Amino acid sequence: MKNIFFVLLISTVQPVLAQTKLEKAITSLENNYDQEKVYLLTDKSQYAAGDKIWFKSFVFDGYNRSALSTTLFVELYSADKKLIDWKTILLTNGEGSGDFQLKESLPEQVYFVRAYTPYMTNFNEDFQIVKTIPVYNPDSPESLVIAKSSDWTAKAFPESGNFINGMPTKFAVRLSSATSLPENWTGKVIDTQNPNVSITTFKSFDKNVASFKITPASGKKYQAIIQDNTGKSQTIDLPQVAESGLSLEVYSSKEGVKYTLKGINLKQQLQNYKVVGTINNHLAYKANINNLTNEATSLIPTKISNGANCILQLAIFDEQDNLVAQRLCFIKPGQLKIEKAEIVAQSIKQTPRSFNSIDLSPESYFKNYTVLVTEDNGTQNPEEENLLSGLWLTGDFTTKIDSPAQYFSKNANTEALDALLISEKWQRFDWNSVLTGSVPNIKNKSQQYLSYKVKPIQNGSMLVNSTISLMLKLGNQEAALNQFQTDQNGYAYINNLNYDEPLNVSLFVNSENNKESTTDNLFVTIEPLVNPTSFTGNFPGTKYKLVKATGNKTISSTISRAINTQKNIKKTATAEVQIEEVKLVGKKTDPKEDLDKELSTGMFSSMNSTIFDFVNEDQHVAGSTNILDWLQGRAAGLTFQRNSSGVNIPYIRGQQAKLYLNETLSDASMIANIPPSNIAMVKIIKGSGLVGDAVAVYTMRGNMKPKSNEKGTPKNNSSVIKGYDKPSEFPIEMLDNDDPAKKIENDTRETLYWNPNLFDSDYVPPRIKFFNNDSAKQYKVLIISFDEDDNLLYDQQIFK
Repeated sequence: MKNIFFVLLISTVQPVLAQTKLEKAITSLENNYDQEKVYLLTDKSQYAAGDKIWFKSFVFDGYNRSALSTTLFVELYSADKKLIDWKTILLTNGEGSGDFQLKESLPEQVYFVRAYTPYMTNFNEDFQIVKTIPVYNPDSPESLVIAKSSDWTAKAFPESGNFINGMPTKFAVRLSSATSLPENWTGKVIDTQNPNVSITTFKSFDKNVASFKITPASGKKYQAIIQDNTGKSQTIDLPQVAESGLSLEVYSSKEGVKYTLKGINLKQQLQNYKVVGTINNHLAYKANINNLTNEATSLIPTKISNGANCILQLAIFDEQDNLVAQRLCFIKPGQLKIEKAEIVAQSIKQTPRSFNSIDLSPESYFKNYTVLVTEDNGTQNPEEENLLSGLWLTGDFTTKIDSPAQYFSKNANTEALDALLISEKWQRFDWNSVLTGSVPNIKNKSQQYLSYKVKPIQNGSMLVNSTISLMLKLGNQEAALNQFQTDQNGYAYINNLNYDEPLNVSLFVNSENNKESTTDNLFVTIEPLVNPTSFTGNFPGTKYKLVKATGNKTISSTISRAINTQKNIKKTATAEVQIEEVKLVGKKTDPKEDLDKELSTGMFSSMNSTIFDFVNEDQHVAGSTNILDWLQGRAAGLTFQRNSSGVNIPYIRGQQAKLYLNETLSDASMIANIPPSNIAMVKIIKGSGLVGDAVAVYTMRGNMKPKSNEKGTPKNNSSVIKGYDKPSEFPIEMLDNDDPAKKIENDTRETLYWNPNLFDSDYVPPRIKFFNNDSAKQYKVLIISFDEDDNLLYDQQIFK
């Protein structure tokens, strides 16, 4: 897409001895304005409190997957901008995935997911994606409803930005609202001196835009009157009619972009005017008008974008390199360059809980797929947004666009897209600013993966310009000793780490003057160099509003089914725990039971508990930051969510668990600060006894010592740092009808299959495999992929 196409409208070319102001601006644009954008795919458009949000992120540098960043921050906020959870996502070829577990106690309201790379923080925060997520909770005192009416405003935009006497001018009319737009609307244009006569009329293409054409006369004042389907109207003034200027007309077709320039009452006509076309902040086209003429027409071929779809920004400069007109247009709007999935086999059934499969070709150029399968209810509701609209439209604009996916649907109206682009302005850069020599201030450069600044201290003093040794141990892997050199400020740096397990870092310093070296006088702190940033802007307006819930709160069937699915998951998890407990019945007393009796009182005795013994069993805790981090994934039904301080909070079956330290109610921060080597036992109690769902932590007593085969436990010379957040694994299993303990009466899952990284291996067909729920008669299957040249595969089909 960085091909540059030059056109000289006369054959005489004058040699250039020095760069002009415009040429310097183009060079600056090429060197300083690389920018990224994010699209976030979620498995559903709305959720119930207690659900899990599965997401896949795509990061682009223009229209290709970005190679600039390897780290993405994804944050979940409440409507009052309270940070609920966040994830640090590893990007591979611009793609990454993760999930958020929503609390069952989450109040019903609209939540927001923000996603951005560290490099994106160098530019306007408005370009960071903020996705609206409505979450419903039947126990919440308030209910989310869709606003029936809203206030809207209208603006009219002349095609070239100019409205000139005697020149036919195309206008786009754009409606905006903080909440929702009217379903349809109409309008008329009048001369204020003769308001009862319509010069022309128009009707909306969609909720966003309409267009009309008018030839103005000098001295006239024109207005547009817009009326929506509810009868609300608004009158807006069209720009004042100018006596001179430049008119620009643009038409985009499959052959290319045709433009026509007309000069009216210009001193030197169009001589020495320049036409510059940019794609993704890079020069793609340039034409010079070197002869005396009042009109110039040319066709920009599609090869400037290698035949790909994208937005072209046309800018016209006069003989003094002043910007006089600009216009956005879409290249090949009626021919979207999208590949479809090559399906070689399929087995689709409608019977409840049946096994289904779809095989993709192993010989395709596409090797890695993102796949989402959901139940399709047959309503054929159009998508509001999708990857196509994020890539080609909304990722580059900060204004709110209603249902942007419609512009890239099968029956999309290309006139509507063109009118929308007339009403928009490219804000990734400003030509007038670039012409003055201004460049972005790049504070956060793109770093490869995660990097850290290590601060070693010996006997209370920093080790400046010194050689130190750092023992690095990742998870259960063997530790490795590496030498580092501190700088003049006393810092050493660990760069480009790509991992999703805790990394234990231990500091060692060589002895001096034959004195015995000890780690007791060493202290180490570690600070990440890749950090999230606070959100300072405002969340976008939505079509929802909160109202006080009535006595009998109405729950949609979609949310009711989601809540039932949560109950099924809990029932299955509880059954698995009970089965494991039954296996233990009848066994003889062992050291773990003796330890439990020694440390626990009657209030904390429960048959429905899981015990971790650190005195009699080696639990391999040396590489863990704290006991709460260590517990992740080690007990059925126990999950964790980080609070705003970065501490893991335990949840049992979706409900926040109580935390006890030596049977005294405590908080997560206190327990997180206890060295794992001081812990004797942890007991997970699930919904029984007097304490309910709880995590009880007991510390060492008397002569107790941890049983550990590891070489040492962390001291002050050690620190543990976390890596990327590892995405959860989506469960692909059939609910068991035969096992009475696990019997599920009604399988109501909406998301049947989620795989953000389906790939082929050794030419084995990549297989999409899932089990039906109890009601689905047809399935909506979304498949996304990119090949090595970043050609896009986007395929959404209904399977019956």
